[in-house]
Amino acid sequence: MKVIVTAPRGKMGKLITQVAASRDDMELVAGIGPKGRDYIGTDLGTVAMVGKELHVPVVDDLESVIDKCDVIIDFSTKEMAMGVLDLAIRHKKGLVCGSTGFSDEEMKRFEDAASSIPMLYAANTSKLVNVMNKVLEFITKTVGEELDIEILEMHDQWKKDAPSGTSKEMGETMAHALGKELSDIAVYGREGVSPREPGTIGYHSLRAGNIPSSHTVFFGGMGERLEITHHCYNWECFARGACDCAAYLANKGPGYYTIKDVLHLS
Repeated sequence: MKVIVTAPRGKMGKLITQVAASRDDMELVAGIGPKGRDYIGTDLGTVAMVGKELHVPVVDDLESVIDKCDVIIDFSTKEMAMGVLDLAIRHKKGLVCGSTGFSDEEMKRFEDAASSIPMLYAANTSKLVNVMNKVLEFITKTVGEELDIEILEMHDQWKKDAPSGTSKEMGETMAHALGKELSDIAVYGREGVSPREPGTIGYHSLRAGNIPSSHTVFFGGMGERLEITHHCYNWECFARGACDCAAYLANKGPGYYTIKDVLHLS
């Protein structure tokens, strides 16, 4: 499988490049950086600190190299991601997108893309986070109506969107298990006189230092509480999962795929 990675200097793009370079089933054919960066035109292995040159260029024009690849792995910014999506559709290339912060209308564009390309969107590509989602679904279906559900998510000081895309997926998983839509029952933070409304899902976002990623879901009952937590020590788990997602798209036709399909959790 021939792969293009976007934002190879970014924290995720760098790790994805390193993981992809170590896999026998993947061949990196280009890296895509934002226009104006001083590393454009240099070797992808150097830019992503792989430890060796890959003899693969980093360019700032995806369209100039897109026909060399089978799949694009995009963990960039929401602005860059929309341009990548448009080009993937135009050139009929598979796309794994892990960028977050999209509006409902923008997410609809990813879903619509599935009619013409293999499209896999995953706000979180960690295997254990997605196993956690399966556990959350089971708990909510079993006793969710009896419990108060709160989500606490922590990330580094540089994360732009809140709440995180991962916590939104968790909330959607539990809302759907209750037969509801997250947009109808989510409550974001509290201040002053703010009693808890039964049947809601509360969100709380912390941003501090270089915390990689941490998500805890609290199920509060009377006299007891259940907590399910995932801690990420670094971003390697996400990079490995992203490459697994790309490998899954090999020989797949147009469709909207998720990491649940990759992990056989559907």
